[in-house]
Amino acid sequence: MNTAILAISYLIKLSRMTDAAPSATSPDQTIAEAVAGGFPAAVADLGGLVRIPSVSWPAFDPTFVAQSADAVAELLRGTGVFDTVEIKRAQKAGFPEGELGHPAVLATRAARNGKPTILLYAHHDVQPPGDEANWQTKPFEPTVVGDRLYGRGAADDKAGVVSHVAAIRALAETAAAAGEELEVGLAVFIEGEEEHGSHSFVNFLEDNRDALAADVIVVADSDNWDIETPNLTVALRGACAFNLTVSTLKHASHSGMWGGAAPDAMLATIKLLSTLWDENGSVAVAGLTSHDAQTPAFDEDELKASAALIDGVSPIGTGSVLSRLWFQPSITVTGIDAPSIANASNTLVPQATVRISMRVAPGQASADARDALVRHLKANAPFGAKLEFSDVETGDPFLVDTRGWAARAAKQAMMDAWGKAPVEAGIGGSIPFIADLVRVFPDAQILVTGVEDPDTRAHSPNESLHLGVFKRAILTEALLLARLNAGSK
Repeated sequence: MNTAILAISYLIKLSRMTDAAPSATSPDQTIAEAVAGGFPAAVADLGGLVRIPSVSWPAFDPTFVAQSADAVAELLRGTGVFDTVEIKRAQKAGFPEGELGHPAVLATRAARNGKPTILLYAHHDVQPPGDEANWQTKPFEPTVVGDRLYGRGAADDKAGVVSHVAAIRALAETAAAAGEELEVGLAVFIEGEEEHGSHSFVNFLEDNRDALAADVIVVADSDNWDIETPNLTVALRGACAFNLTVSTLKHASHSGMWGGAAPDAMLATIKLLSTLWDENGSVAVAGLTSHDAQTPAFDEDELKASAALIDGVSPIGTGSVLSRLWFQPSITVTGIDAPSIANASNTLVPQATVRISMRVAPGQASADARDALVRHLKANAPFGAKLEFSDVETGDPFLVDTRGWAARAAKQAMMDAWGKAPVEAGIGGSIPFIADLVRVFPDAQILVTGVEDPDTRAHSPNESLHLGVFKRAILTEALLLARLNAGSK
């Protein structure tokens, strides 16, 4: 399906969609009309980006990430509002000298007449597609089914990219139609390696500190409560991940001759990992903390449906469901390197490696949580097994201060665009680089928004974007920008 057909297909569906009307003020209505008029083009632009398999992982062709950066830069140039649009790269932190990150796009427009500057962030790289047999549509062929657009990156986070572009187009169109000067400052930073660790992010901020400096930072990489209710994300768990290698033998030994007396690495690994959780499945590592905050109602039946639990499988943990997801630590084993069943022989395995991923509750530094987990593993290593840690990644959690004028303005824009008050929600996932934004730009107000919903399936097969949510997200941002351009805080 080419982009023209995609746009036509959506126009048919658009006539059946109902969205909340914005506030009954003339400027709001003008913005709403501009967003609606430009929406088929936004869907088509998103389809064009989805076709580019911009997977940033090392095993994939990096030329597609570069192609994606070129396409994003052209979209931003096409708005006609920026002083500069550049594709830039930065040195990866902790990597050999000269090893650069994937290309990012940086567009800037200076503020006029004392108006604030808004930094808009999203990322154009995507996760690997996984087994294409698990997809109902081709992962890199954008396909509209019902009110959803399917494809890898359709939501996470190429929709975030296009929501920025479409909101800026609507702002520029309405300002031009009214004969008004566009005075709000704009900086757009579209990263190219968020899905693989943002290794050059810190250096990119330092290299481009002046160009990125802003009063408000909007990170469009989160989700919404449901397809009818917006979120302002106010809490994010931090992250820590590393490879753990467990060794017990100098080499593989015959399991018949030595099994039952010589400890194999798989036995040691399984016993060690089992110490990480209690009988309820809650994390049982001394030194990890939780955050105490109220959560909206969300029962275990909703969890079972949203997380796709198999019938008969019970949830884990204690406390309210959302406190488990937003405010408590979690530990997951996300991968294991050991002989496959196809290559299994009757030997004791001398060594096994697992990838451990930990989510860190808001309020605790990820480095402190990492140290607590490493101490626990070392203290509980069975049979004197030798432990090695490698490929360590950390990112701090984040709590949003919603008392500032920018948060108030964003919530009002959401209310007007969606027709419902936003939920102030936490997110179980992590956006580790936000802590870097806080460090480099301590005076900026940070807003975490997004275009996803509970059925998006980001990172999974059959990732999709609800087109009604997409339209309302664009309108929200366009209203916010227009009001800041008019001088309203």
